[in-house]
Amino acid sequence: MKLIRILGIIAILVVAAAIAVPFLVDVNQFRPKLESELSSALGRPVTIGNLKLSLFSGSVAADDLAIGDDPAFSKSPFLRAKSLSAGVELMPLITSRKVNVTKITIDQPEISLLQNAAGSWNYSSLGSKSAPSQPANTAASSGSQAVDLSVKLVKISGGRLTVAKTAGHAKPTVLENVEIELKDFSRSSSMPFSLSAKVAGGGEIKLGGKAGPLPDDMERMPLNASLKISNLDLVATGVADANWGIAGIASIEGSAESDGRQITAKGTITAENVRLVKAGSPAKRPLQFDFALRHDLATRAGSLTQGDVLVGKAKASMTGTYAPRGESVALKANLAGNEMALQELESLLPALNIALPAGSKLDGGNATARMSVEGPLENLVATGTLGLNHVKLSGFNMGQKMAVIEALAGIKGNPTTEIEVLSANVRKSNDGSTIEDLKLVATDIGELTGSGTVMPSHALDFKMRVSVKSAIVPAVLGARAQSGIPFFIRGTAEDPKFEPDLKGMAAGEINNLKGTATKAAEGLLDQLLNKKRN
Repeated sequence: MKLIRILGIIAILVVAAAIAVPFLVDVNQFRPKLESELSSALGRPVTIGNLKLSLFSGSVAADDLAIGDDPAFSKSPFLRAKSLSAGVELMPLITSRKVNVTKITIDQPEISLLQNAAGSWNYSSLGSKSAPSQPANTAASSGSQAVDLSVKLVKISGGRLTVAKTAGHAKPTVLENVEIELKDFSRSSSMPFSLSAKVAGGGEIKLGGKAGPLPDDMERMPLNASLKISNLDLVATGVADANWGIAGIASIEGSAESDGRQITAKGTITAENVRLVKAGSPAKRPLQFDFALRHDLATRAGSLTQGDVLVGKAKASMTGTYAPRGESVALKANLAGNEMALQELESLLPALNIALPAGSKLDGGNATARMSVEGPLENLVATGTLGLNHVKLSGFNMGQKMAVIEALAGIKGNPTTEIEVLSANVRKSNDGSTIEDLKLVATDIGELTGSGTVMPSHALDFKMRVSVKSAIVPAVLGARAQSGIPFFIRGTAEDPKFEPDLKGMAAGEINNLKGTATKAAEGLLDQLLNKKRN
């Protein structure tokens, strides 16, 4: 019984001590020192609100927290939080008034990441030993040097992170419900970390890996991380500028590694409802992009070493370089695809603002493309060659369309236009498409050649010539059909209009007459010369 009484008395004393310590130890006396050391460690002015000690949880809590920004970027705080909780070792605090931090939790912070026109970020100097700390309490920190602060766990809960530019009109990207955990925080070590957040406008992001040790320039911090982004609305979130013409819902899985000078990254992007040009409309099926790139942190430029574009089983490859250009990005790349199934590519045509005749669809066949793509993202220009083989355009009767031209009235139509081969030189931009050296061989018609333009509104303006196959030439057409009959294609891609080129026909007739007269004169001259010889 005596032992029980002794244990009871000890328990009462412990409880009494736990109740009394917060009154006996005024933790606010440590606030100037804590502000000073944090300011020195972060290279930014740090202010902390009223401190409270909780003996049972072994933590010190602050009503609020503010970390100043780099004055070259903003006068507003880099970080502002409603509360800060720091787990501390109690015995050193009570016996020697020494603060050993085990855990820091920052609740509902608002963090602002800013990039200037030169490409530098406001977080770059965070924690720099050479950065001026401008502490809140100058007296407490005078003569202090940067502190190698170490914490077992740093946690950010319920945060809001805004990524923006100091100049221009780019829409900020905002991360909400940000949860960050950083373990074994120290300037001199590699630290495991994780981040999860929702993206305002649509999307979720998860990032995890290791970062550190901390350099003077935080942007040059070594990093090894994996990334997963789900259902990211490119335009609504501000990731893509609406002026670029690129839109869609993207999901990304990949990894990145940085040595402080260069970032290498690889992964897969899956995009739904994707749009690739300004006047385009959402694609009807997902597009997949397997990529690998190298990015130079100093120049903000890089190279795409792998870029496999897949639509179903159709595959094209793209490689090239990119570099900043004002608020945009300039791209210079080559795209190549061999024998790509057209039925797979058909779903991507709306994204490129390419329309087929109303009620028609592609059936079979393949495409080959060799294109170079160059310019800023908002005004890319693609030039190169395009070829199609063994294509059926179901639901479009080209022969019937051409029969409205009197000289071609004898051509028989077919509900399906069979294209044996098509080749052309193409230039496509926001202003429309220019097509030159067009050659199309249609099974039931013959060979069509010419050039023309397709406007963003799908308006057509082509000057063409058709040489009808001899096997299908009606007697009424005669040799003229085989030598080539000129005509125009106007209207729209959805409803093309075939119209006679009367001037071209007249010029052809005159040339034919000239040719006949020349042959007659040559024959007469031969006869006269032969008579003289005889």
